[in-house]
Amino acid sequence: MVRHQKDPQNSIHSVLIVGNYCHDVLLQNGTVLAESLGGAASFISKVLNGLSVSCNLVSKVGRDFKYETSYAPIVITSSKTTVFHAYFDDSISDPNGHQDRVLKRVSACEPIRPSDLPDGLFDYGMAVGVGGEILPETLEKMLEICNVVFVDIQSIIRVFDSVDGTVKLVPLKDSGFYHLLPKVGFLKASSEEASFMDVEDVRKLCCVVVTTGKEGCEVNWRDGKVKILPFSATQVDPTGAGDSFLGGFVTGLFQGLAIPDAALLGNFFGSITVAQIGLPKFDSRVLQRVKDEVQRRKISCCERRDDLLKFIKPAGHEQFYASLCAAKLVSDCKHPGYLNGMYKVHLPKQGSRIFFPSIVTSLNCYLILCMKSQYKQSRVNLDWGMFPFFNRIIRIKISLP
Repeated sequence: MVRHQKDPQNSIHSVLIVGNYCHDVLLQNGTVLAESLGGAASFISKVLNGLSVSCNLVSKVGRDFKYETSYAPIVITSSKTTVFHAYFDDSISDPNGHQDRVLKRVSACEPIRPSDLPDGLFDYGMAVGVGGEILPETLEKMLEICNVVFVDIQSIIRVFDSVDGTVKLVPLKDSGFYHLLPKVGFLKASSEEASFMDVEDVRKLCCVVVTTGKEGCEVNWRDGKVKILPFSATQVDPTGAGDSFLGGFVTGLFQGLAIPDAALLGNFFGSITVAQIGLPKFDSRVLQRVKDEVQRRKISCCERRDDLLKFIKPAGHEQFYASLCAAKLVSDCKHPGYLNGMYKVHLPKQGSRIFFPSIVTSLNCYLILCMKSQYKQSRVNLDWGMFPFFNRIIRIKISLP
């Protein structure tokens, strides 16, 4: 929820990210597959930086922290950096039912306290701890200085086995944070984490966004819910996908998009992240295309929206989805049937036809193409399920009127 209307002269139009950096180690059958910078804050700031959104970041690390970051952390000389080991061994049983990994906290830096937060006011605040570093009093302080606060549920329901550090989850009502939910703007949870709360009850207190992997996400608010389409991806490492989703989602809202459009942007960045190991690398061409599409979307949806309408998919939502699909493929090859501004498409039982799309992107992939042929006004459905990120085969289905 919006906590207060700030004086424009004193407003700081930026995002406050609160959560510790960490060292992530990926292991399989006793072998280290990769080591990388981790922590939700690192993934989120990566997305915000890529989309040119200014932010402040509060994170704590120990003297053993070994990565260079865009935002300097607070170094605690008496503490170690938070370290997580992610095990992908088939033989390990995960008490939380994860099918992809078992997560263990090997060490933990000290928590982030209210006094660690910067002075001033912020448009958006993000409580995105990973190792138990977000305290109730810290979240309360964020609610005071941020107009809208986003909470990743992992920040508040994670607990850690006292023997081996295995990550476990507790019911949201037992977390010690439940009483703050009416002041929270958005609560983000994975489908697994959502089972630790009653979504129907919680959505009456704040907006609940549940990410569902290859099925996209679902936005739940007091008066309804809406499902948001996914983007295809070949999963390599699920680490940070939800964090990148949150980074894209907040960026969309920061840029003035309606909530469903912002959630599409979140799905977009989540899908790119799962296709890479560790902190993702974003193609600069992809980022520029996304920024251009967001700007166009802002212009086309610049009318004032009340609290109910901002949750409803605005006109042009599907076209925005299609444009993001096209942007996602910028770093891949062009459509194999595209040549000199034309499409060569094979129609079942009719052979190949040449079409001239009147709407062209750099990859010429829109859901609707106006054809200068006998099939004018035909609706073209791109089967995005055939688009694994590294697959260069595109199938187009055309349904004639």
